[in-house]
Amino acid sequence: MLYLTEQVQNIKSYHFAHLLMEEKNHVLTITLNRPEKKNALNDIMTRELAFALSYARTNHQIWVVVIAAKGNIFCAGADLKAMLGEQQESASTVPEANGEIVIGNVFNALHKPCIAKVHAPVYAGGFLIICGCTHVISVDDAIFSLPEVKLGLYPFQVMQSMLQIMPPRQVLDACMRAKTFTAAEAEKAGLVSKVVSQEKLDAAVQALADELMQYSPSGIRLGLEAFENLKSVPAEEAHAYMKQMFGEAQRTDDAKEGLLAFKEKRKPVWKG
Repeated sequence: MLYLTEQVQNIKSYHFAHLLMEEKNHVLTITLNRPEKKNALNDIMTRELAFALSYARTNHQIWVVVIAAKGNIFCAGADLKAMLGEQQESASTVPEANGEIVIGNVFNALHKPCIAKVHAPVYAGGFLIICGCTHVISVDDAIFSLPEVKLGLYPFQVMQSMLQIMPPRQVLDACMRAKTFTAAEAEKAGLVSKVVSQEKLDAAVQALADELMQYSPSGIRLGLEAFENLKSVPAEEAHAYMKQMFGEAQRTDDAKEGLLAFKEKRKPVWKG
């Protein structure tokens, strides 16, 4: 694990330089807050994001995560100036991780519904965030661009994340030709779940979060864990593994409550 449980449990004792966080009614909203740098991901911001997601993973009172952003760019990807050696100063007190941070893996290990609230363009490594989320709600005038090959680079990690969502030929074409998707094209490709107008974005994200919280947080958590683990389970063992996970779900308090509520013809009260 990148962080010990006791570290993330004390999250309020740390100062975040590039993120804002709000925890309310089982929803953790993480807001990228480096608008002067187009929310570009430097080492500090990446560490803070990994820490916040690790906190969300271990806190069973958090049932849904929302990723939002300040400024006129949702995320510009990796901070190129930092890559070129520009000094990165900040007042962040978030601790160093216990290993290398790979953002795609951090999202994969979250095992909770995660909604990207996209109000503005997404570039390059910003795709790691939208591909890492289970749902993406975008405004209709946002664009999604992969310019890496124009700089002599290639979106390696982004390609891996996109391959979990899109057919390989479409992914390769997008990466090799520096593809820019409109919001409508991104929705058609599966990168975006829903496109709305700017004035409807807040309501659409809230409605989705409210809907997700109607259902068993334990069931969803185990389902997302199974989905991720299934990638490494041999095909001939897949059904046995899923049967095992169903048995684990049956033993949760949420399953007991859900079945009792069904019997008593009432709405369940989830514990998560």
